[in-house]
Order: sequence, then C-alpha cells, then structure tokens
Amino acid sequence: MCGRMAITMPHDAMAQMFAATPANDLPEVPNYNVCPTVQVHTVTSDDGTRHLRPMRWGFVPQWYKKPNDGPLLINARAETIADKPAFRTAARERRCLIPATGFYEWTKTPEGARLPWYIIRKDGTPLVFAGIWQAWDKGEDPLTTCAIVTTGANAAVGSIHHRMPVVLEPADWALWLGEAGKGAARLMTAAPEDTLEFYRVDPKVNSNRASGADLIEPI
Repeated sequence: MCGRMAITMPHDAMAQMFAATPANDLPEVPNYNVCPTVQVHTVTSDDGTRHLRPMRWGFVPQWYKKPNDGPLLINARAETIADKPAFRTAARERRCLIPATGFYEWTKTPEGARLPWYIIRKDGTPLVFAGIWQAWDKGEDPLTTCAIVTTGANAAVGSIHHRMPVVLEPADWALWLGEAGKGAARLMTAAPEDTLEFYRVDPKVNSNRASGADLIEPI
C-alpha cells in the first residue's frame, strides 16, 4: 500500500528528469506530507510527447456520480488491475508515472500505537511509481485523477507492510507509458530488496495536517 508520500524535487528538475513539458499549475514543492485527494505530480505520454501534469490522488471511475460516490481508490493492486472494472481500461490505455522523494508506512506497537517509517531509494535518486489515471467529468468541476499501482512487498519492505508501490527504473519508463510497445504488465513486480531503505520518523506525521522537512528526519 502507499497512502502518504513526500515530494521535494523542483519542477524544473522533474521536467528535465522525465524530458517532459511541465504544466503551469503543478502542485507546490516541497511537500513532506502528500495525502490522498490532493494534487500530485504525474507524467503522461501523448504520441511520444511527455507531459508533467497535476492529478488528484484518488482514482474516480467514470460511473461515479460524485467524486466520493464510492471507496477512495488511491491504490490499484497489480494482481487484479487487468480485471477490476474500475481500473482495467486505464491499465491498458492510461498509464502514468508518479514521482516521489519517499513514502511512509506504519507499524503498530503491541499497545496499538502507530509508528511511521519513511522509505526511500538507497541510491538517493527519486522514486518513480507506476500509476494509472482517469478523467472524470460528471460534476461541475471535471477531475483528472490517478492511483498508484501496488504489489506484494519484497522481504525487506515486508517487515513493515505486506504491500508496496511498483517502483519503476528509468529504463522501464517508456514501456510503462506505452512508448515502447506492449508488455507493461511484466513491470508490475516488487523492487529488488537492495533498492529501498527505511527508517523511523516522528509520529507527528500521523496527522495529515503536519508539515515541514523535519517529518522525514530519522529518529
């Protein structure tokens, strides 16, 4: 699962990294506590031209009459994405990249206290998650929405949580975006165990109102 993340890269650095044209209304950075339903950065490809654009994190299927007409779909399971009515067309036709500096997961103490962990790449480069997106236009304010594709955790991340986002390497971006033909399904696997590292952070990130660079400082 992925339910909270941080993004600290400047917009021009993100655009350069993906060779993408940036939109004018990208979310503000840095944001150390990116929560579902807010705008996140995504990369899409239109006939081979990449665009860095904002989308609401929380996929809204076309049949929803209101954005909150059903469950909040922030993640899409790799194992069922091709079959779920909400996701299957997007999985074939509307895939995107979702960059992040890191993401949070939680464990619990025997007493039930939630302990947050911050997960990043060991090599210090940004994370790039596999995503899918959907335009929803049933309301007065149309939305472009996205979800992060998740899979079973590798052994390392599995010590914290049994699910993890699908992390894509640069060599795989074109295939996921549909620029390099078919076969994106083979990318929906857990990252190798030596890809990520994690450490405890302050429980104040448990609040979705918390902010500031100290949220990702190790304790």
